[in-house]
Amino acid sequence: MKLITTLTLFAVGFYGMLLSIFDSNIWLTYNFSEGDAKISSINKLAFGPDGILFVGDSKTASIVALETEDLNISDGEEVDINSLDKSIAAVLGTTVDNVKISDMAVNPISKNIYLGVQTGNGNSVLLRLNKGKWEHLDLKNISHSTISLKDPIDTDAKDRRGRSQRMWAISDLKYHDGNIYVSGLSNKEFGSTFRKIAFPFNENQDHATLEIWHAAHGQFETQAPIKTFNFISINGNDHLLASYTCTPLTVFPLSELIDGNHVKGRTVAELGSGNSPLDMVQISKEGKNYFLLANTNRPLMRISKDDITKFEKSLTDPVEEFAQTAGVDYISLPMVNVLQLDDYNEQNVIYIQRTAEGDLILKTRTKQWI
Repeated sequence: MKLITTLTLFAVGFYGMLLSIFDSNIWLTYNFSEGDAKISSINKLAFGPDGILFVGDSKTASIVALETEDLNISDGEEVDINSLDKSIAAVLGTTVDNVKISDMAVNPISKNIYLGVQTGNGNSVLLRLNKGKWEHLDLKNISHSTISLKDPIDTDAKDRRGRSQRMWAISDLKYHDGNIYVSGLSNKEFGSTFRKIAFPFNENQDHATLEIWHAAHGQFETQAPIKTFNFISINGNDHLLASYTCTPLTVFPLSELIDGNHVKGRTVAELGSGNSPLDMVQISKEGKNYFLLANTNRPLMRISKDDITKFEKSLTDPVEEFAQTAGVDYISLPMVNVLQLDDYNEQNVIYIQRTAEGDLILKTRTKQWI
């Protein structure tokens, strides 16, 4: 009887320990190692659970998960930084012309802001804005896990204008429902690619190729990468909402984006040629959901989620007039030259913008004005 009691207590204790481990999500980092993350470029940033930051590195065609240990819960505070590039250059001990911000992401737990920065000497730097002060994260001594992409576009691949295509090995990435989703180019016949990678990383990664109707070009295309994407539920099913250069907006059922599939998207909008999307976030405002799209040659766009879900057609005809739009409509917001943006907290978004005076700013803005 004593033996049974002892074994029972041991089993209960062991089960409790397992629950504690899983409650704290230690299992997410079970295969992490301490040391040099070997990041050659920071092209894209995205947060997952427990303050884990995912870095898309196009040079090495890999995704690196970083354990930031940034877990102090916060509602965030107002951010208002002028001369952002000068501020960063001062922290790095260099000049503004040696600083290029590649991406921005907000930790949803701490509301700290992370910037990927490429310096003139080719180094990749990860900065964190913590209570108004910049912190330089040591990427050579950090807990991390890495997965290499299968069949990325070749390092010497060039487009028809002779420009390197390798930077588009990873054009965007996001964490969603236990997986990392990655858009970009592969070395396959149909170059435009969308990947699903389980996290924690293992050897498995789904690889689907994409095809869209590009209304401004009047043709089907398979070689242009998604430039930025998000997720949308349509009729109770998860879809990919993808934006491309020049500027089609297309939806794909996530259930079809599985390994080996070639998938034709449904083009729901042409947002105007002569433009390339830079960033897309989803926000909630007054009980409704919207997507915000930053662009190279257009003001910040606000697109209603309801308008997308109600649009059941697919654009199939060319848009022949330059810069003409079609399909789902949008509202142009009075914000131009927005380079990066993210959902900050319940009340605000945060964005990087080049002002008319040439200043680079990092600011929060109330959603009432979005």
